[in-house]
Amino acid sequence: MDATANTLNANEFRRLNRREQWIQMNFLVPCLLFLVLFFFVPLAMFLSNAFFDPGFTLEHFEKAFTRPIYMNTLVKTLKLSLTTTIVCVILAYPVAFVITHTSGKVKTAILILVLIPFWTNILVRMFAWLAILGRNGVINSNLVAMGVIDEPISLLYNYFAVVLGMTHYMLPFMILPIYSVMAAIPANLTDAAANLGATPFRAFLRVFLPLSLPGVGAGCLLVFILSLGFFITPALMGGPQDTMFAQIIEIQINQMLNWGFATALSTILLVLTIILYLVYDRMLGIDRIYGKEGH
Repeated sequence: MDATANTLNANEFRRLNRREQWIQMNFLVPCLLFLVLFFFVPLAMFLSNAFFDPGFTLEHFEKAFTRPIYMNTLVKTLKLSLTTTIVCVILAYPVAFVITHTSGKVKTAILILVLIPFWTNILVRMFAWLAILGRNGVINSNLVAMGVIDEPISLLYNYFAVVLGMTHYMLPFMILPIYSVMAAIPANLTDAAANLGATPFRAFLRVFLPLSLPGVGAGCLLVFILSLGFFITPALMGGPQDTMFAQIIEIQINQMLNWGFATALSTILLVLTIILYLVYDRMLGIDRIYGKEGH
């Protein structure tokens, strides 16, 4: 009798569980429909230009991979994105650590300073840097006035300026994922390490740092992928030697009107982005960002 009751209870539980999952899926339908109609369908139509121009062809991909200028530009884009990511990690980790271990008005003030860039248009920020770094800008004017230099130095239209502008824009995207993971680390873990004789630095190195790495990885993934598609910053603050892949795509669409080749370049960038995402998921696991076990 008990076995029959347990079987009925188990069947009822599975039925209720399936019903709950079905209800949850229904809530996703509007969002999925919107994504299909306004994202996946237009994206598929756009990417199809790389393979059908007008008939099936791989000519655009052959051109992209065989002409050195395009692969060299892709390498420069990867280099700039990697440099920006490394600089963001170095700057963002201490900021996220301070936010995690402070409270009250200080914490609120730091978070507001971190979020302010999200409220400022990127063009405004880039033109502000032009005013600061220009030959007659704030830095050069003060250095000349103090007698440090005899004439203005070149701070714009070079690799340094591009990395500076990209870092300024991407820093919040690194700070927030790291902070979200740090905030979820129980404070009693480092206290326990201290009670066992560990110095504060050793407790940080052996306990806190490993637990915060998923946030660092998430920030690196986000910053690196977003940096791959940068266009405005290198166009305004960089020189011809700092041209990025997105600029080449823009030239092919707006100036050359070569949609097929531009789509092929876009496909290469998209595939590269997907590979980076899969590598991250394989090494760290996307679920670890949300406090779950990795794969």
